[in-house]
Amino acid sequence: MTVMRYSDIFFDFDDTLYDTRSNANIALRETFRDYNLSRYFVDEQSFYDDYWEVNARLWSMYNNNEISKDYLIIERFKRPLSVGIPNVTDDLCKDISDTFLAHCADKPGILPGADCLLKYLKRKGYRLHICSNGFHEIQYRKLKACGLYDYFDNIFLSEDVGYNKPSKIFYEYAVLHAKSKPRQTLMVGDNYIADVCGALDFGLDACLYRRWDKSFVPDREVTFIVDDLTEIITIL
Repeated sequence: MTVMRYSDIFFDFDDTLYDTRSNANIALRETFRDYNLSRYFVDEQSFYDDYWEVNARLWSMYNNNEISKDYLIIERFKRPLSVGIPNVTDDLCKDISDTFLAHCADKPGILPGADCLLKYLKRKGYRLHICSNGFHEIQYRKLKACGLYDYFDNIFLSEDVGYNKPSKIFYEYAVLHAKSKPRQTLMVGDNYIADVCGALDFGLDACLYRRWDKSFVPDREVTFIVDDLTEIITIL
């Protein structure tokens, strides 16, 4: 009989299980049409490119507690919109953001292998938990829209914890409330800093889902590295 090395698996949600980038691209285009933004932008794709570049920078700052959620929500639209709309207001950016997030929340797309992996882990008896920096009001809706909600014993969100990954306080909170043991807990995520380094720094094992760059080589020892979610089945 094989004894399980882990009892609890912590999962990042966005871009680890849920296809956030693809779903958000659809939502962004829907929002662009809702507000008839083609009036202000000759090149629609340049707006999308600007949005994603700004969004990535702001999320990195948000994860490091350098900016607030409200600042992120407004600025990720204000900066690309200002290219086509002089003196764009915060109120307009907030309205557009609310519409965009509403569109995001009903998208069902998950990443290849996610459902298969979670079914396998539940059958094996692992306790599964979400550890996410995503916004509270949206994450629960996305989890239910994509059909993954019922797999998880707990959902830990940075807004509820009061600290973002990679903070040790976030992981301390998750371990405490999951009633798990650090040596028997594995964190799985696509973000090297927030998911992997954050977990390792707290004393958890970590699995890097190398979704974005298969050639990426970590600058420290990582417990596991996978390029496909179903590879985790061979580990666990």
